[in-house]
Amino acid sequence: MKKILVIGAGGFIGGFIAAEGLRRGYDVWVGVRASTSMRYLDDERLHRVVLDYDSPADVRRALAAALPEGERWNYVIHNLGATKCTRFSDFNRINYDYLRTVVEALKAVDKVPDKFLLMSSLSALGPGDERHYAPLTNETPANPNTRYGLSKIKAEQYLEYSAGIPYVIFRATGVYGPHEQDYLMMIKSIDSHWDFGVGFRKQMLTFIYVDDLVVAMYDALVSDKTLNKRYIISEPQAYTQREFRSIVAKALGGRFVIPVKLPMWMVYVASAVAEKIGVMRGKPSTLNRDKYKIMKQRNWTCDVTPAQRDFGFTVAFPLERGVEETVKVYKAEKTGLKHS
Repeated sequence: MKKILVIGAGGFIGGFIAAEGLRRGYDVWVGVRASTSMRYLDDERLHRVVLDYDSPADVRRALAAALPEGERWNYVIHNLGATKCTRFSDFNRINYDYLRTVVEALKAVDKVPDKFLLMSSLSALGPGDERHYAPLTNETPANPNTRYGLSKIKAEQYLEYSAGIPYVIFRATGVYGPHEQDYLMMIKSIDSHWDFGVGFRKQMLTFIYVDDLVVAMYDALVSDKTLNKRYIISEPQAYTQREFRSIVAKALGGRFVIPVKLPMWMVYVASAVAEKIGVMRGKPSTLNRDKYKIMKQRNWTCDVTPAQRDFGFTVAFPLERGVEETVKVYKAEKTGLKHS
């Protein structure tokens, strides 16, 4: 039985990664903080490793104690990361420093895996071609324009040039599915008959359903063609805001929706104010200046040919099916709240 360690298993994607590992017959360890909710990690077959990422010594001790001396994990998936922070310096600490802490600990305790998969982001590339809408590719020069994206490209470059371990990097587009919160806000808004778009220029959006992303992770780990490579992970098709709205409205039972276009200057003001309020409350705001730059980007179209070629990447959940599954869970939880 092969062993896999999932770092950052307590997040939205982490529970799906752990479940897929069990489904495939892996012996699965989940790396979590002491304060992490185990709501989606309650399978008794999972091995829990508590990690204090702010203490490199603690991480070394925990990883050394998790397995007998001489044993190691075949694979490690590093899913730990922050997409919004009250302080911009926290992006670097969580997305870069913690990665380096984990990698150096694995090396120090002689548990370097056969492959180490880093969950990065399409934001590591920054804006692409917004004139002709050419797809983002592996050859697109990285030019991140957000603090989040900068921390992700820094983490990628650490793996590529300094870590000295076998790696695979996933640059995923927007990930959605049951229990994800940012897209849930959009679904709730459409459920309330409103859809707020930003900017008046055409915007092409891409998505990846969480199950498709997780299956791709495992397929990439076992492929002999993926060593030390980066991959863009997305549904091959791009969608307009209108198409996304129509798909969600249909899944909600044919909702009548009023589309509202907000000018970018208004979105910027709202983002800056929401960010300041989040700082005062000590809680990161979903809407912030980093998020504004991401919303401003017009072209998220992707070329996923390398992933298709190297490990047979396919999408089982195109947007319409993925939204149906997400809305199904949303409705069930909504009904449960009404009855509780």
